Amino acid sequence: MKMKHIILLTSLLAFSFLNTNVWAWDANAETKANETLAHFVKKDKSIENFFKKAYGYAVFPTIGKAGFIVGGAHGEGVVYKQGVATGFTKMTQVSVGWQAGAEAYREIIFFQKKVDYDKFIKGSYALGAQASAVAIKEGVAVQTKYNNGVAIFTDFKGGLMAAASVGGQKFSYEPK
Repeated sequence: MKMKHIILLTSLLAFSFLNTNVWAWDANAETKANETLAHFVKKDKSIENFFKKAYGYAVFPTIGKAGFIVGGAHGEGVVYKQGVATGFTKMTQVSVGWQAGAEAYREIIFFQKKVDYDKFIKGSYALGAQASAVAIKEGVAVQTKYNNGVAIFTDFKGGLMAAASVGGQKFSYEPK
């Protein structure tokens, strides 16, 4: 009986991340995003080529992820077009499978061309389970290529999570 309660509570937590209609924006969002950008460059200087060549990118200073069988993740970020902030975004993820724990990470999604950026800012963009992110470390950006017009980099902030699950990320967008 206790296991059912744990699964139910975890499911409710995960699905609470799905409400992306309310925009309560932190006034320091761009500052946090710029600090995150500097952090990624400090960790791997070769990522600067992505910033120079990408049409746009979305920066998530913190994405929180938690789960026990059913999981969820959520984060808020800033979207840039050719280096200029154009709006705000929210990421929501629901996953199912073997997983337990909680963690936090940073994420940057680069959009190779205008068409890729335009798809994202339409407000209902999704990345399927097959989309793969590259953990940032020295020299990794040199070897990373775009996949379907996007390149994703992450950096672990803290926590502990073990997972073998399937899920996708959904994004919403609000112009500045």
